[in-house]
Amino acid sequence: MKREPYAAARTVSPTVHAYFARRLAQARSEGREHLASLPPAEIVEAIIDAAFWASLRREEGYMPRISLAFLAPEESVHPLMFERTLALAAGALTRVAPAVERPGVHLGVWHNGDELYVWGTTRTIPKYCFVLEVAAPGLLVVKHHSGQEAGKFVNVAVLEGDQIKVVDDHASSTPECPALVTSLLGFDSPASWAHSVNVLVRLAVSMRAHGRGGCFLVVPAGSDCWRESIVPPLAYAVSPPFPELARLSRETPRGARRAVVQEELERTVDWIAGLTAVDGAVVINDRHELLGFGADSRSGSGAGASRRARRHAPPVGGPVCPRSARRDCAGCIAGRALHDFRMVSLRGDGPRAQGGSAVAVSA
Repeated sequence: MKREPYAAARTVSPTVHAYFARRLAQARSEGREHLASLPPAEIVEAIIDAAFWASLRREEGYMPRISLAFLAPEESVHPLMFERTLALAAGALTRVAPAVERPGVHLGVWHNGDELYVWGTTRTIPKYCFVLEVAAPGLLVVKHHSGQEAGKFVNVAVLEGDQIKVVDDHASSTPECPALVTSLLGFDSPASWAHSVNVLVRLAVSMRAHGRGGCFLVVPAGSDCWRESIVPPLAYAVSPPFPELARLSRETPRGARRAVVQEELERTVDWIAGLTAVDGAVVINDRHELLGFGADSRSGSGAGASRRARRHAPPVGGPVCPRSARRDCAGCIAGRALHDFRMVSLRGDGPRAQGGSAVAVSA
């Protein structure tokens, strides 16, 4: 029985193809090497179509989570290759999905003429490689590797059912766009893996892992003005402020010490990000000192609180309008006037939490 094609795949594929063609052409003009192959629009459409229908299936009751990368085996380093290739079809993708659920593992997709197939798995992909992540049923994210050591990906488009949102890659060039949003979108080029903004990206990624949603409030160090927007008392205030993340993010290790600091930083990031599983927001200052967690916001008063929160980096075609999560904190913060803090939130309503996307708001 022939199924209906996923209409959004055909709609978005020319735009996605044009984006990657533009990025690859720019990279070549700058003399960059080890670049990915450019997928034609019809291949983009076919990969999205197969992934969409796979996302609606179940394997032993589990939702498939898959990352598909368009590259030939020789473009990867140490690929794991199947003796017999798999057809790029919803059933085959669903069956193999449990093998590639871990972060950083991709199913390699290539073509033989008009026929697409899955040749194996890989952990290494070239710059500007087309990647499609199945984040939740009917929720797909088109992205590519940023080429940075921190392992960030740049989101290109999000497809959710019949809704298509293409990220505007020019939004970060606006004067009012904060550095936090620029880094979360992947449009920056951080010089260090422990760069201040990169730490926030790591926190957002770790926050996503516990699957409950959550949010961070990033407040200015040396000021208590942000407390005007918090319902007192802060449920789990920390005194004195916990400085470990701040210390590690400032350190610039060399040699053997580098690996030790990386491991310490990862453990500390996971520790602090885990606090977002509790209802309410985690509050840290812009030095990365932990001030507390379980914070609820309130509508403030005064000139500072009356300013509207500005949402940056909208998708092409309209502003970001994040849905209110079903957790108390995210529900009370969304749409409120914020006073003197920036927020990084991750919606967490059931299965959507695993595929949730980071949203940055600046007051």
